Amino acid sequence: MWRDLLPVGRDSGTGGYRRYAWTPADADCRAWFRDQAAARALTYEVDRNGNQWAWLGDPAAGDAVVTGSHLDSVPDGGAFDGPLGVISSFAALDELRARGATPTRPLAIVNFTDEEGARFGVACAGSRLTAGRLTPEHARQLRDADGVTLAAAMEKAGQDPEAIGADPERLARIGAFVELHVEQGRALDLSGDAVGVASAIWPHGRWRFDFAGEANHAGTTRLDDRRDPMLTYANTVLAARKKARLAGALATFGKVAVEPNGVNAIASLVRGWLDSRAADEATLADLVAAIEQAATERGARDGVAVTVVRESFTPVVEFAHDLRDRLTALLGGAATVPVLPTGAGHDAGILAAAVPTAMLFVRNPTGVSHSPAESAAEDDCVAGVTALADVLEGLACS
Repeated sequence: MWRDLLPVGRDSGTGGYRRYAWTPADADCRAWFRDQAAARALTYEVDRNGNQWAWLGDPAAGDAVVTGSHLDSVPDGGAFDGPLGVISSFAALDELRARGATPTRPLAIVNFTDEEGARFGVACAGSRLTAGRLTPEHARQLRDADGVTLAAAMEKAGQDPEAIGADPERLARIGAFVELHVEQGRALDLSGDAVGVASAIWPHGRWRFDFAGEANHAGTTRLDDRRDPMLTYANTVLAARKKARLAGALATFGKVAVEPNGVNAIASLVRGWLDSRAADEATLADLVAAIEQAATERGARDGVAVTVVRESFTPVVEFAHDLRDRLTALLGGAATVPVLPTGAGHDAGILAAAVPTAMLFVRNPTGVSHSPAESAAEDDCVAGVTALADVLEGLACS
C-alpha cells in the first residue's frame, strides 16, 4: 500500500507532496482509497462533503468504530502526515482478519477531504462541514490562489457542491473515532516510545493580516516619502516571534502575498497569514491581540493601514477521557504508553465535540513535519498498526 501511494502527487524537484483538495493528485489518492476498499470487499461510499468511507458491517446499525485520517498535503509536505493513518487503518483491518477477530460493531475507515486547507485556506474542511462547524455558504465561496472557488473545484471533480453541509445523521452512527497520525514533534523520540496516546489538542487558528500602503518607484521615491507595507509586515513577523516566546506559545507567518510583486516597485499591499497556537485559549487570544497591536502601531509609523481577519479557529480539544483511558489500558497501561498533548490540528479534534474521539501517535525521530524530511521508521509504523489493531479489536470486537 505504501509503495503504491508514495509517488502520487510528489514533486520531482522538491521531493515534497502537492496533494491539494480536488486536484488530479487528490483524485488519484481517492481512487487508491476506493481500490483498497474494493480489494477488501468493504462497502464504499462518498458522503455529501466528499469524505470517503469504507465500511465493514451495516453503516446504518449505529455505534460504529471508525478510524482513518486524510490523504491531502500541505505544499511540499511529507509522506506520513495523513496517509500513515489511512494506510495503517487498512493494515489494522487486515491484522484483525488475520487474528480471526470478528467485529460485533460496524467498523469503518474514512479519508477526510481537505484536512490541510492548503488550497482553499480552511483546515479540516471536510470534517468541519460534516460537524456543522463550517457553513455551506462560506465553504462554497472559498477561493484558491487562482480565484477558483471550492464549489467550482468540487463540481469539476464530480462532487455536487450544493449538497455539502452538516451531517448529524452520519455522526450519530459513530460510537468512537480513533485517528492514528505520525507525531508532529519529538516527544516520543525523547521518551523512547514507538507509540503514544493523545491527551489534547492546543487551541489554534489562522489570521490574515492585510498591510495596505502605496505603490511607487523603488529607484526614485525617497525613503522618507514611502508608505511601504513590507516594512510593517517584516516588523510584525519579528514581533510575532518575540511575543510568542514570551507567552510560551507559537506564532508563525508561513505564507505571504505581495502586490504588485515587482523587484523595482514598492509594494502597495502585503498579505501575511499567521498561524498561532497556545496551551489555552486565553493565552492564544492575548498573543494574537498583542501581535495585531504591534502591527497597528508600526503601521501608523509607516503610513500603512493594517486589517486583521480571522479565517479559522479551533478551540482547545480535550479528547474523551474514558476513551483515552480505554486506549491506554488496551495498549498496556499508563506506565507503558505515554499520554501527550499536541499543537497540531486534526480531523479528530473537529469531531471531538460530537463523537467520542481519541488519537494514537507514531514516533517521528526528527520531529520534522510539513516537510519532505518528515519520517518514521518502518518498525515504528508496524508498531502503530499493531497498536491500532489492538484498539480496534478491544473496541469493536468485544
